[in-house]
Amino acid sequence: MADLARPALGARRRRFVLEMPVEEPDGFGGVLRRYVAGPVLWGAIRPAGAVERLAGGRSDRVATHRITLRARPGLTPAMRLAAGPRRFAIRGVDEADPQGRDLVCHVEELVEAPAGAGL
Repeated sequence: MADLARPALGARRRRFVLEMPVEEPDGFGGVLRRYVAGPVLWGAIRPAGAVERLAGGRSDRVATHRITLRARPGLTPAMRLAAGPRRFAIRGVDEADPQGRDLVCHVEELVEAPAGAGL
């Protein structure tokens, strides 16, 4: 169970697009994953802190959030949520209340490297 109080209906004013993964063969025995836009969901977002991630031999801090949505079947950590240009990787999903009316998605904000950063 999540430790969040149920947000007021007016607090769910953030528009999210649920992005679902589509995997296609890459021709070399692997797969290419891309995301396609799915349904529009309304929810509330709250910061939860930050986690350390090792990438490219260095440690990066990644912002974490909790996004509260109306309950819906089939929401999995393979999916993403988008809010305008921001993307959030779903790391876990919990029921927010015993009645099963809401879901809390534990997410990490995805940050793309600036163009030319790898040069």
